[in-house]
Amino acid sequence: MSSPYEVLEVSPTASADEIQKAYRKLAKTLHPDLNPGDRTAEDKFKAVAGAYDLLRDPEKRRRFDAGEIDETGAERPPQGYYRDYASNDYGRYANSGGFADFDEDLFADLFRQRGRAQPNRRGEDLQFRLGLTLAQAITGGEQRLTLPGGGTLDVKIPAGVVDGQTLRLKGKGGMGFGSGGPGDAYIMLEVLPDPRFAREGDDLVLEVPISLSEAVLGGKIQVATPTSQVSMTVPAGSNSGSTLRLKGQGAPRGGGGRGDELVRLKIVLPKPTDPELEAFVKSWEAGRAHNPRETSR
Repeated sequence: MSSPYEVLEVSPTASADEIQKAYRKLAKTLHPDLNPGDRTAEDKFKAVAGAYDLLRDPEKRRRFDAGEIDETGAERPPQGYYRDYASNDYGRYANSGGFADFDEDLFADLFRQRGRAQPNRRGEDLQFRLGLTLAQAITGGEQRLTLPGGGTLDVKIPAGVVDGQTLRLKGKGGMGFGSGGPGDAYIMLEVLPDPRFAREGDDLVLEVPISLSEAVLGGKIQVATPTSQVSMTVPAGSNSGSTLRLKGQGAPRGGGGRGDELVRLKIVLPKPTDPELEAFVKSWEAGRAHNPRETSR
């Protein structure tokens, strides 16, 4: 698995701002909505979002750099072997025979005792992390999880899951002994950030540019939601910063339902400036007399 620095195409010494800029650049080209049906782009987007989620958190980044967690954020097992002590003051392990000074019959007897004590031991429970796009968290569906050993596990995602929610897959854990049966698999879900939206609690904030004509006269515009495009009416006389609300189009709530989507309007003038518009403004006495800094007080 690639390092999160390699996935984001940044140096391990990159600043937080450089990491954020790299994520936004890659996410805007790989987002599933821009590549419908392209599984490769979707997988790359998940990898990019997962790498950013790890590196944007200073503590996670520190722990990854220190080798305490892996690329998925999972704990790395401590690597303590007898060879680690070969150069220290543990004389009993320093000879070239390693464990040769241990009685092989003793080892065999220990294994036989363990086998008799746990003939029907239940398999180990396993824990995995699965990244989802915001749209996948909202709509649910089946996702394929690639396991560390190269295998796969198909996971049915209920609609409306939230970040940090854990799913239990009964019998999908480690193999048991005898009649002990397999353990379970626990899948912790991670809702990856969507570069189009900012979050305010369960509400999503989307900035939408509008023309001067749309601001003055109003009109219908198309607005993106996490899962689709919807039509919205811009009221006549709208200003930059005006906020419109799309009910129930926000992020999933932990107790069920969804927040709202807040659409913030931003008036964008044409470039280059239209000569007709410039001539009109120069001759528009009422507009020249209007001081918005006074009326906004």
